[in-house]
Amino acid sequence: MKKIVILFSLGLILFIGCKTNMASDYDKKLAVGFLSKSNSKVSGTAVFKEKDGKVILEAKVTGLKPGIHAIHIHEKSDCSAADGSSAGGHWNPTFKKHGKLGEGEAHKGDIGNFTADEFGNGTVIFTTDEWCIGCDDKTKDILGKSLIIHQDPDDYISQPTGNAGARVACLAIIK
Repeated sequence: MKKIVILFSLGLILFIGCKTNMASDYDKKLAVGFLSKSNSKVSGTAVFKEKDGKVILEAKVTGLKPGIHAIHIHEKSDCSAADGSSAGGHWNPTFKKHGKLGEGEAHKGDIGNFTADEFGNGTVIFTTDEWCIGCDDKTKDILGKSLIIHQDPDDYISQPTGNAGARVACLAIIK
């Protein structure tokens, strides 16, 4: 029954996201729901919006342990593994070292860290011109990738993952 409720909720989120897109100020918009991984209770949604060559990611997450968590785009839109490993490694189409996107050398999927409050709720707002939604540039197109939330913070140093720990939530970035 719980799975049916979750699937219904995800479908509703996608439906609302699609309906909202019709009257949007954005060129492209995509709303997707997270699946919990690694025996976590993490859930939430992410909305990707594109306008004038920039993509804005707005994610709202619940069920996290309070503190700092890493968030990255991974190379495959496959969240089927219980630990999220089916999503592959960090999305790195330009073969750069791991870092923080927008601050020196980094993978295209190296978004960074965010903080969950004392109730386990967190919000991510990130804007970049390094991504697009469904464009012809394979080094920028985020469709067919996944968004992963990690248990721990990214140290921005350890190669190739930032030592961010277990994958506690995953969503496939697909239409």
